[in-house]
Order: sequence, then structure tokens, then C-alpha cells
Amino acid sequence: MTLASPGLRGCDRLEYQGPFPDGDGPLPWIGYVGSMTPDPILDHPIISERYFFPRDTPLPNAVMVEVPGAKLACWRSAPPTDRPVLLHFHGNGEVVADWAGQLTGAVQRMGFEVFYGEYRGYGASTGTPMLGAMLDDVPAIVEAVGVPPEQIVVFGRSVGSIYAIEAIHRFPSMRGLVLESGIHDVLERLALRLHPDELGCTAAELQHAVSRRLDHGMKLGGYTGPCLVLHAEQDHLVGVHHAIANHRAVASKTKRLVRFPRGDHNSIMGANMESYMTELARFLAAVGS
Repeated sequence: MTLASPGLRGCDRLEYQGPFPDGDGPLPWIGYVGSMTPDPILDHPIISERYFFPRDTPLPNAVMVEVPGAKLACWRSAPPTDRPVLLHFHGNGEVVADWAGQLTGAVQRMGFEVFYGEYRGYGASTGTPMLGAMLDDVPAIVEAVGVPPEQIVVFGRSVGSIYAIEAIHRFPSMRGLVLESGIHDVLERLALRLHPDELGCTAAELQHAVSRRLDHGMKLGGYTGPCLVLHAEQDHLVGVHHAIANHRAVASKTKRLVRFPRGDHNSIMGANMESYMTELARFLAAVGS
């Protein structure tokens, strides 16, 4: 099933849907002390409008994480315990509710609980998506998971890879990193949707802003934990060269790149369900002990 809003082009569209989380329980609030100073380039309204594809979706039993200027509607499979947790950042055009069904049960059977991080303006969150500000939301989301970073494996799909990579950059002791259909060169992605003139800056200024805060090579080069990179050979949105570059950049000696011959950016899981879940299960088994 395609879940993106009609007419959206070049965004992630999850092509499966699991059961929706049940219940209408209370909304726990988790606050994060901080201040938001918008980046004049990365948080420019044009980037927010053209790069992100949010949609409103109710989320029963949401864990509301407060960040400067917004409240993020996240979701957890269980209260914090001594079990390891998969912190999941979804792709563009998707919301937490798309994932908090079938994936949750599968990951729990692998010995992990799941915490789904949400973005500003997506799902039941408030606020507006902002590329730079959302990097600064990552510590609040990690804190909301409720367990030490050493107990967390972070998973980033597509645009979610930006925030998963930010997580291991800020918390390099995290137990593991999974990048699915992930982005290496953020500037390349932005250049497909806008021109620096529209942001009131030069090409050099845009490049500097991106390299200053979104240098994935640098961030991955500082991470030595286990890493799994999953990508479809026929990904038409984020080419497989991004996966190759991410795999090459990560400093870990325990890393694996899996290039699926079937599927594309939006069907990678559905077209490779058995092998996809096997790779994930093996990785989580290896890092979960």
C-alpha cells in the first residue's frame, strides 16, 4: 500500500502497513532543556517546504517529547527496562504510525524493544520541519528512550539516516547503527530541489552550511561501533553510491553492506522481506548480547 499524500514526487512512500497501535492512553511528556536559534540556511522555509513531506496522522499512546518550538509525537513498544532498544527514524513522507505495527513485533522477537522517533510537523507532532533544528532534536529523543546510549541501536531509513547519523555522532557509545536507503551527500539531495539564490545565499555558503552540520563522512568516521548498511541496487531516489560511501566512511571494523538486487527505494523491504529481516535479525543478535 502506498501511504504518501497524492502528488508527492521524490519522497519516501512506505509500501506496507502493519496494525495500528491500539489504545487511547495518556500522553507522557518528556521535556528537553534547550534553545532554538534557527539556522538561516538549513532552517530556511524553502528547504522546509521542498525537502520535507509531512502529513498529519493521529498516534494513540504517543510519547510526547518536548523540544524548543515543538512537541514530537514518538512511540515506544514498552517502558524502559534492561532490554536493548532499537531507536527508529523513518523516511520522508512516512510517519511513526506507518511503522509501529508489524515491525514492532518482529523486532521484539529479535530481543529488542522499539522506540520510534518522530519529526517536527509529522504525524501527531507540532511544529514545522526544519533540517537544522531537527538535528538538535536528536538528544531529546535519545533521552526519551529512557535507557543509556550503550543500550540503543539506532536505525535510520532514507532521510532518517540524517538523524541516525547525528545520534551516533553525539552518542558514539551507542550499541549499533543501521542505515537503510541512507543518504551520504545531503548537499546532492538539496540541489535537486532548490537553488542557493532562493535561500539568499551563494553556492559556497550553502556548501559550507551543509558541511558544517551534515558532514556524514566526518560523523561516520568517528563511530567505531557495529554498523549494517542496507540498500536496493535499483534505488531511484537515493542511489546505491550513497550506501557505498556510508559503508566506506564508518570507522567500525564490524560493518556490513548489503545490496539487494530486488526492489527500489520504497519497496526495499517488501521486495526482500525474508532476506531483509534475516540481515536485521543477525545484526541485532550480534550486538544484543
